[in-house]
Amino acid sequence: MNINIENEYEGKIEPDYREIITSVINHAVDFVNCPYECEVDVTIVDNDTIKNINSEQRNIDRPTDVLSFPFVEYTGPADFSGIEENTTAFNPETGELMLGDIVISYDKVISQSEEYNHSKRRELAFLTAHSMLHLFGFDHIDEDERKQMEEKQDIILKNLGITRED
Repeated sequence: MNINIENEYEGKIEPDYREIITSVINHAVDFVNCPYECEVDVTIVDNDTIKNINSEQRNIDRPTDVLSFPFVEYTGPADFSGIEENTTAFNPETGELMLGDIVISYDKVISQSEEYNHSKRRELAFLTAHSMLHLFGFDHIDEDERKQMEEKQDIILKNLGITRED
């Protein structure tokens, strides 16, 4: 498993952010029974940076908490059948499945942890789990998908012992 974490945030970040992100990503990969070694890139930024990315990539001119850029197209969420046929999904040097990129606004981690009255650790873990599910093809466009995705996020966090009381 190759997890690349780039910290571009200029403020103070919880000292264990790398450990939190890494453990959530590893658990999410196991949770969906991914049969491949994987690669994920995570970048931590501020609200201005994520606003610019959101504007450029989605034509939404406001900051958001997390953006996911999946590299793999699935026939259904976490359906790994047929992926081996897509040789561009695998890193030619390592053979790992390149899941995609995650961009997290640490400013949003701070504000949303205060808004929802839980720790920054919990918020960072939640955003990472949410984004990993997107990288596996899950979405929340309709109500049923939203409920399914929220349930999976909660299970991932609960399995890691990360709760709202955290």
